Amino acid sequence: MATEVRLTAEAEEDFFDLWRYVAEYDPPLKADRLLDHLEAACISLSKTPNKGHVPKELRRIDVLDFKEIHYKPYRIVYELEDGRVLIHAVLDGRRDMETLLRNRLLR
Repeated sequence: MATEVRLTAEAEEDFFDLWRYVAEYDPPLKADRLLDHLEAACISLSKTPNKGHVPKELRRIDVLDFKEIHYKPYRIVYELEDGRVLIHAVLDGRRDMETLLRNRLLR
């Protein structure tokens, strides 16, 4: 049975921001393909929600509730909540992930 996968409003905004950034410097078709791959990675969690691992930035501070999967260099951060996958962030892993994750997840 497939697990429901949902995106938070912030994760939806991440998709839009990534598309806009890539489309600004490359053809929009490349941005479309990137989003297709990221969306497929998110959907894959419906079949294997436990396949991710705790982000190292969160493990260091003993926050173990969140997991991540990668579509390099992008990181998809989620948690298992009430039997579903809740995606909190889709971020470029080349950014300051520690600050981004603290600001996004530990409010």
